[in-house]
Amino acid sequence: MSREKRSSLMGRIRGRNTGPEITVRRLLHALGYRYRLHARELPGKPDIVFRSRKVAVFVHGCFWHRHDCGLAYVPKTRPEFWRSKFEGNIMRDQRTTRELEEAGWRVVVVWECQLSDLAALGRSLAREIGPPSRPTPRTGTATSARRSGPKTRAQAKTARQ
Repeated sequence: MSREKRSSLMGRIRGRNTGPEITVRRLLHALGYRYRLHARELPGKPDIVFRSRKVAVFVHGCFWHRHDCGLAYVPKTRPEFWRSKFEGNIMRDQRTTRELEEAGWRVVVVWECQLSDLAALGRSLAREIGPPSRPTPRTGTATSARRSGPKTRAQAKTARQ
């Protein structure tokens, strides 16, 4: 892949409303939570914010934020550039967490690889955040939240029936 093509592809990657972030938002909503998005006045602009509870949730991609799972590899092309980039991301994440905690906020990080088990993730988030403040009749279960992205044929068929 040419350098220009790679640059074009990487330039389209955005930090808001990513697939993993939308999946976590759907899960939280299905569990009865209501929240704010991307609070600009908070350090690091957390993906999901519970103001009354002072909880900031970041949905991190394992590749970009260097989780200890198999998704966090170093590309073979220009490895020194990537190591430097990843190190900067990690330092920024640590600084943001420290600033939020010093301001009295609790920081919760959801890793992309945790989305493979939404029920377990829902239980973990409920422990971290606390019970929803207003259960609604529409409150579903953790498994009622679907992953974002294209539907499989089976999901599409079930939805049509």
